[in-house]
Amino acid sequence: MSVNHLVVVGAGQMGTGIAQVALGAGLKVTMVDLSEDAVMKARGKIEAGFKRLVEKGQMDAARATAALGSFHGAVSLRDCRDVDFAVEAVTENENVKRRIFEEMDAAVRPGGVLATNTSSIPITRIAAATRRPEAVIGMHFMNPVPVMKLVEIIRGAATSDETYTVTKALAEQMGKTTVVSKDFPGFIVNRILIPMLNEACFALTEGLATVEDIDTAMKLGTNQPMGPLQLADFIGLDTVLYIAEVLHKGLGDDKYRPSPLLRQYVDAGWHGKKAGRGFYNY
Repeated sequence: MSVNHLVVVGAGQMGTGIAQVALGAGLKVTMVDLSEDAVMKARGKIEAGFKRLVEKGQMDAARATAALGSFHGAVSLRDCRDVDFAVEAVTENENVKRRIFEEMDAAVRPGGVLATNTSSIPITRIAAATRRPEAVIGMHFMNPVPVMKLVEIIRGAATSDETYTVTKALAEQMGKTTVVSKDFPGFIVNRILIPMLNEACFALTEGLATVEDIDTAMKLGTNQPMGPLQLADFIGLDTVLYIAEVLHKGLGDDKYRPSPLLRQYVDAGWHGKKAGRGFYNY
């Protein structure tokens, strides 16, 4: 099955990025969110993203205009018909995702694919909210989507070979490199990344070094482009905490126990860059 029409559910940072790369790959995209205002803000960000690519000579102006013309918005999945492939990219909350998948199940045509951009929640549990778990798969993009080349593909217990094949082909059409993970909490990237970010929080709590020195040490000492505390701010401390909790509960190992300092910052509303304050002020 070839994908011509992609529905992206969620007009946040991840959903907007997914929509942009899909449009750039020549797909028709319908973005669904609860408000028309959210959809139009996402469209504006995509337009700005295409403009930057044109200015850098990485995209032809005519192609950018044509791509943006393939963008459509909706405030309900009930407004979407004949959908080949839908990808959910809303907040990292299992109950919310399961409700959306019930609606996606009705919107996606028979033989289509229902994908989730979840960064940690088991695909098998999300698939249980549908009548066709064989069509459900994890398609975890990295942030920021237009820049990062990786997509983790996660097969649930019932995910069919056809669903995997279509998802892999779509990711490659969008210019991404794919890896496959088993359906364990955190998958590959966050299984390894979140404990590092969490350990940086513990190091800060214990007074090992300042925020700046921890980040500088990891940048220069391990050749990372961004220190762990700054990266946590960019991901969102609430998201980091949620994933750490999923790892701790799902794997049952105290080494994944979230740092009390991380939890305190989230309780204070210091969620990082998007909130204007985290380990740094923005």
